[in-house]
Amino acid sequence: MSSEKTMSLKTTPGGFISYGAFELKRSYQKNLGLGVILAGLLHIVVICGFLLYSQASTKLPEAKGVIRIKSLAELAAPPSLSQTQAPQIAVAAPSVAPPSVGIPEAVADEEAPEEVTIATQAELGKMQDLSATSIVGGGGGDSIAVEISSEEYLPPPGEFVPYDEAPVIISQVIPEYPPLAKQAGIEGVVLLEVLVDKKGNVRDVRVTKPSGASAGFEESATKAAYQTKWKPAISNNQPVAVRVAYPVRFTLKNK
Repeated sequence: MSSEKTMSLKTTPGGFISYGAFELKRSYQKNLGLGVILAGLLHIVVICGFLLYSQASTKLPEAKGVIRIKSLAELAAPPSLSQTQAPQIAVAAPSVAPPSVGIPEAVADEEAPEEVTIATQAELGKMQDLSATSIVGGGGGDSIAVEISSEEYLPPPGEFVPYDEAPVIISQVIPEYPPLAKQAGIEGVVLLEVLVDKKGNVRDVRVTKPSGASAGFEESATKAAYQTKWKPAISNNQPVAVRVAYPVRFTLKNK
């Protein structure tokens, strides 16, 4: 029983009983101070090691041929551009024989004309305009008037010519019915525009609206229109050339 540790019980004034290992309580303050000291030393060692490692990593070994410049005053003047350019290679100029035609030759003073006048480009242009107007028969120098005889004038497509009496067909040639269209039983309508001159002849034929059947109606109608004779249109008691539009119908009688 003597080897076992006994626990002493004490009664407090309030009637409570206090118990515990009093030998541990006596060393509590000593152990706490020692732990704080060791923790502080450990933190100091870690911080010092980090600082030493960071300083060692920044001091890298300088590469061979690297020059460190600490200020702008240490910079030297830039090299000249003439030093960096490659030397030019001399190229011999091609030998060209002098022209043998058009070389002015010196003449004696008595053989040279006294005065020579050379026309400018503007004067040459005016001379060309004057020659053109004189040939055509115009008047002014700024414009050229081309006169066309009224007998030969033919109105272009789309131009309306006023008249008092419309042209009338005197003898009409009936267009031939295309054989293929006749055998196939195809019918169609072709709209033509013909130019009737002052003598009643057809000078031009235009198909303004085809039949759309592709059966040869347009060719047959155009051929017959050129052979048709007209009484010309009358304007101010004079025949005039006009354009007339009319349809040509292809129908089968026995259909």
